[in-house]
Parts: sequence; C-alpha cells; structure tokens
Amino acid sequence: MESQEQYPHDGDVTDNFELAGVPDAFQRLWTPHRLAYIKGGQDQVSSEDNCPFCTAPSHTDEEALIVHRGRHAFVILNLFPYNAGHLLVCPYRHVPDYTDVDAEETAEIAALTQTAMRVLRKVSAPAGFNLGMNQGAAGGAGIAAHLHQHIVPRWSGDGNFLPIIAHTKAITQTLGEVRQMVADAWPAAAGETSSGGPSAAAGNDEA
Repeated sequence: MESQEQYPHDGDVTDNFELAGVPDAFQRLWTPHRLAYIKGGQDQVSSEDNCPFCTAPSHTDEEALIVHRGRHAFVILNLFPYNAGHLLVCPYRHVPDYTDVDAEETAEIAALTQTAMRVLRKVSAPAGFNLGMNQGAAGGAGIAAHLHQHIVPRWSGDGNFLPIIAHTKAITQTLGEVRQMVADAWPAAAGETSSGGPSAAAGNDEA
C-alpha cells in the first residue's frame, strides 16, 4: 500500500505480473534490438568459408581492418565499434569456445590484448577499458562460432544520453584512420609476422 501511495502511476508502466513498485538497486538498460543482431550473426556464419574472422586474414590489412598479425592470433577492428579503437583479438583457428584454444594460442591472445591496451593508451589516452569474451549466442556473442576477445577503450562520459536514449553512437574517426593509427603504433617484436598483407596468414600452418 505504501508503494502505491509513493508511486501512484506504477500501474501504467508495469505488467500484470504485479512487479514490485519500488525500484531495486539496479539501473537496467533494455536493448531488445540487439537480439536481432546476435541471432543474425549466427545465421550468417555456417562454416569457415563465410566466417568473417576466417576470411579476413586472406585480405590485405587495409581491406580487412587488421592492425596486427601474430603467429596464432591477429588483432582486427570491430566493424561495429562501441568506441573508436574497439579491437578484437581472434585466433586464426575457427573455434567457438575459450576452452578450445591451446596453451600457445591462449598465451598469444593474452599478450596481444596487453599490447593492444598499451597501444591504445599511447594513441588515444583512454581512461579505462572493457575486456571480454561473449561465449555462445546466449552469452551475447554476435558471431559465436569463432572466438574473439573485445578490447573497448573507455572515456569518462562516453555512455552519455546519445547511445542510451537516442540509440546513436558518435564515432569521431573512420575505421580506416583508426586502423592506420593503431597499426603504426604497434611495436615490432622479434619472431612476429609483419602486418603487411595476407602473406602473413598464408604462412601460418596452424591457421
């Protein structure tokens, strides 16, 4: 009764399941539109032949938006970034789950993630990062068939009203500009392949 007095219009915005009228400690952002993107990604990728993470290394870095090619994994820009500089670390092998990668792949994915953070700090000075792997369609993976780790640079205020209310994200640079900037700042390391083109991946026997 007390909640009805404090919130007299709750009935207009709740369903007939009699949800509690007093809000809890969570602030929820409902994004049901993302479900279509998640489901669509699964339907589009039926094999390695049409997996964008498998086909990307066969193109030039500029065409595929690859910023670095390692021995077991590579770093690529997200085609639909949350923020400018949103990177993905992908193994060459077409495997869906983090438990499917071997020790060498796991180590390189971790090392590339650390290097990506250092490079992004150097070129764009983010205030923080979101790192993560969405496992399976139920876990929110847009392409669940091929493992990929997200590296999202964050700045204070980047979650303002524009993406939350207007479903609009302002990206201040083109993908090509960001790719070039990150690739140019990526440190060269002994034993790693160059980021010059598809030949780097072609020579990878374990791809």
